[in-house]
Amino acid sequence: MTVKAVSLGIFLAFVFGSANAYLGMKAGQTVAATIPAAVIAMALFRIPAFRGGILEQNITRTAASVGEALVAGAIFTIPAFMMVDIGGQRLWTDLRSHYWEATLILLVGGLIGVFFIILLRRPLCVDAPLPWPESVASYEIVKSGEASATKAPRYIFGALGFGGLIDILTDDKGAQIFRQYSEGFLKFPRSVIQHFDIDKKPIGDVTHFGGIPWSTPSLSPALIGIGYIIGPELSSINVAGGIIAWWILIPLLLFFDPDLPRRIGSNDPAVAANTVWFNVVRPIAVGTMLVGAASTMFSMRESLWSSLRGIFTASTAAAHEAKTADPTERDIPPRWVVLCTALLLIPITGIYYYFTHGIVSAMVAAVIMTVTGFLLSAVGGYLVGLVGSSNQPLSGLTLAALIIAALVMLTIGVTGLSGVAAVLGVAAVVCVACSVSGSLIQDLKAGHLLGGTPWKMEIVEIISVILLAFFLMGPIIALHQANLATGGIGGRALPAPQAGLMAQLAKGIVGGQMAWGLLGIGAAFGIALLLCGARSPMLIAVGMYLPFDTSSAIFIGGLIKWILNRISARRGAEEKLIVEEKGTLLASGLIAGEAIVGILLAVVFLTGIPSIVTFSFVPAWGGWLSLLGFAAIAYVLIRIPASAD
Repeated sequence: MTVKAVSLGIFLAFVFGSANAYLGMKAGQTVAATIPAAVIAMALFRIPAFRGGILEQNITRTAASVGEALVAGAIFTIPAFMMVDIGGQRLWTDLRSHYWEATLILLVGGLIGVFFIILLRRPLCVDAPLPWPESVASYEIVKSGEASATKAPRYIFGALGFGGLIDILTDDKGAQIFRQYSEGFLKFPRSVIQHFDIDKKPIGDVTHFGGIPWSTPSLSPALIGIGYIIGPELSSINVAGGIIAWWILIPLLLFFDPDLPRRIGSNDPAVAANTVWFNVVRPIAVGTMLVGAASTMFSMRESLWSSLRGIFTASTAAAHEAKTADPTERDIPPRWVVLCTALLLIPITGIYYYFTHGIVSAMVAAVIMTVTGFLLSAVGGYLVGLVGSSNQPLSGLTLAALIIAALVMLTIGVTGLSGVAAVLGVAAVVCVACSVSGSLIQDLKAGHLLGGTPWKMEIVEIISVILLAFFLMGPIIALHQANLATGGIGGRALPAPQAGLMAQLAKGIVGGQMAWGLLGIGAAFGIALLLCGARSPMLIAVGMYLPFDTSSAIFIGGLIKWILNRISARRGAEEKLIVEEKGTLLASGLIAGEAIVGILLAVVFLTGIPSIVTFSFVPAWGGWLSLLGFAAIAYVLIRIPASAD
């Protein structure tokens, strides 16, 4: 934990946070900073005048990842305060005049996310048997840099460059020749169904249409690399949720409601399919997530309890044991964590009192935030262990907190703008907490693999959160002011889709317009999955919640890994281990390459350059040319690991 390691990490956090503020509000997605930060730290610490060790790189990566995590929580919720409109009245008319309120939300949410995940580190990082794809990727990158005598750097940096090249050729801000994905709508034949009453007497004929909205997998080296690392089983479960959503639920809904396109004012069935997914299927997925969350917490009950039990241990022997514990297992003492969390409840209650103007409702909101924040941070951390922080369903976890808060606010009679403000306040703090805790648990796992000291990483994360909380609203306000001509945040240039969804749901729930039946259907579906022994209801729900091009790209990575496993099945144990190591290094490089180039292209775009090169043939031929990109990635992940070299 040297000055140069911490300083470099905080600087990188500022850079990644600013770039991701734009990416998140423009496309609803952020690029994980953990892997690119590991690569940059490794490169800089090789310079003779700036030379640093492997554990200094670990500290730098930990501090840098806060930027992406904190800004994700901010852009998913803070703009929602501007987007809410009830009877012509808005909560906030701009962001500049609410800098301190927003900053306090980021500060409190970020710190409480750190404290929550400290209590959960051992159950998640040590006890839970999770694949940790992005943590393993970071670990492999750093270890490959240290093992300069081996061929590991050649694999990792070669794949990094290749992944970055594919991203440049795919991104419309680069030199695009590949389409990232293609999509369309396969119409069903016209069907006439004769309906009858309970006595089987005909009562009318209905003509049904509908169809299946299809999408190809996304040509994303990062998503394919993640699917490769988590393996064929988990990637298959994830895409199963996508199939349920896009090939079953949406076609069924469109088939039984043939008049939907006319009622929403569009004759395009693809538009109808997208709105059904966004407004019907995703709430069902959230209901399933709630059941999956409860199941996950129940399955982790023993390790969670053993972790929390240390909070109440006061014996001298226990204290002595903590002092002599292995440094790689030493956290900030639980007593301090609980005390700091309790102290944070004071400003949290103050924030909610500012929103609601009622001390009872403010205290209730603070309690809701504490309970839901802890539970959802645990579930979010578990999901990071499954699919990485890049694919953590942060908006789904936030929606769960928002719904619970809205129900309680309605129960105690807090409605109108103050009720919406309280609900969004709870959702904002929980969102920031879940985002930061997911990022930190990923870094703590990578540090665990590298032999880092947890309490030092946790201290660095706290420092980084405090500094960044006061910085990040600057770029967000600047982006809003620079795009006022198109509506600012929430307008055409910066639609901020997650924040818009939060605003819509908060207004709908408090105003009595929420489709509670959809959440109930999702919960029932989750219970059915549990009863039939589904391997991971939560991961199925995540697949339902994601666009199909995303979940199917992860599946492609798992499929590639399955093919490689079949090819190497007859080899000896030592050869299999070598194949596994080379494949993981290559997949890690692909993830890092896209992440780094994605951030660089965002920075270039912010300088006023819309794209490096524009080709006119992309709309017509880009989809077919992308097959070459898929083939090249498959070659890298199958042929190179399977080779004797």
